[in-house]
Amino acid sequence: MTYENSLTFAQKADQEDPLRKWRSEFHFPQINGQDAYYFTGNSLGLQPKRTRSFVEEEMKKWETYGVEGHFVPKERPWLKFHEASKESLAKIVGAKPIEVVSMNNLSVNLHLLMVSFYRPTKERFKIICEAGAFPSDQYMFESQLHFHGLNPDEALIELKPREGENKLHIEDILSAIDEHSNELALVLFGGLQYYTGQLFDMKTITEAGHKAGAFVGYDLAHAAGNVPLQLHDWNVDFATWCSYKYLNSGPGNVSGIFVHERFAHDTDLPRFAGWWGHDEGERFQMKKGFKPMPGADGWQLSNVNVIGTAAHLASLQIFDEVGMEALREKSLKLTGYLEFIIDQLSGEDKLFEIITPRNPEERGAQLCIFFHRNGKLMFDYLVEQGVIGDWREPNVIRIAPAPLYNSFEDVYHFGRLLKEAIEKYADA
Repeated sequence: MTYENSLTFAQKADQEDPLRKWRSEFHFPQINGQDAYYFTGNSLGLQPKRTRSFVEEEMKKWETYGVEGHFVPKERPWLKFHEASKESLAKIVGAKPIEVVSMNNLSVNLHLLMVSFYRPTKERFKIICEAGAFPSDQYMFESQLHFHGLNPDEALIELKPREGENKLHIEDILSAIDEHSNELALVLFGGLQYYTGQLFDMKTITEAGHKAGAFVGYDLAHAAGNVPLQLHDWNVDFATWCSYKYLNSGPGNVSGIFVHERFAHDTDLPRFAGWWGHDEGERFQMKKGFKPMPGADGWQLSNVNVIGTAAHLASLQIFDEVGMEALREKSLKLTGYLEFIIDQLSGEDKLFEIITPRNPEERGAQLCIFFHRNGKLMFDYLVEQGVIGDWREPNVIRIAPAPLYNSFEDVYHFGRLLKEAIEKYADA
């Protein structure tokens, strides 16, 4: 696609976009009496218009049946509600339905999965992750290591980019895994780095981790619904993600987990158990002796949050109708257009620069703009003009054009307003 920084080009690209109709399926916040230029699907996705009807359907069941809503309705009885999202989630993350389930929140799931897959010994106790991981991951690593009586300064290996660079080279990750192979218990990366927007080569990392004798897992908060994933084929041991970013399921909504099929019937794998993970055929007998459900279902603790999951199902229905392949195709074009415009505006003095990898295969729908001066002034101006983006201290603006609802015209207007901000504040 040959880009032009013009409104005419953007409007023509939108007319030719096979996904253009999906924009009308979402509610946009209003700023100054018009739709906001919304670029924070990497923090909270927009609300699908069909969400309300999905939630109201479950409210009506509650009103009509009370507790019998668990059993009576023909359409999605609550007893089986966790099953309703399996097929959709499996397609999004490249898995089999038995390998996925929606449950809890992301940080809870990270802890639960580490209970099963981080089993340190005297010889093997180290964890490899990326430096500057999202705080949830950092706090989890620290607390899990302390729980096992280990010192994070000794047991946690945080990999940083090379001096003067912003991305981690795959060869540096592989070298670190090899170097610590005799002591390594777990490799756990964010599949897509939240600050820089770097998409890691999960297939290669997983192969290296397994060769070293370690388990390998991923926090896919910024990857699920954003980039193509093949967790089963990549032989990933476990993963978890949230549903409120690119999956557009509502603030703080339900998380999901992946546990590879080879662990589906491993009843000896340690876990923190709950009754909803217990054998469904015996669950209501209320007996002692935990017998896990096969697959990811065996990691469930409590019964499903039906109202939140209903909102999740509304968004997943859209993903079923659109498909990840079509979303990725548009995402590459849309993010490429944003990159083109930012490069045009950066100027000879390089007022700002993109720190997200330039290779489209190493990123998703997010570009991170690093400002060398006056970034917050320019960000505040953008907000005043109707742009909803994301400011990250000390000097980065994250802009994420989501292919389900963002347009080429949105990107054009972001560039137009950024140009105005430069003219007002570049030398302030």
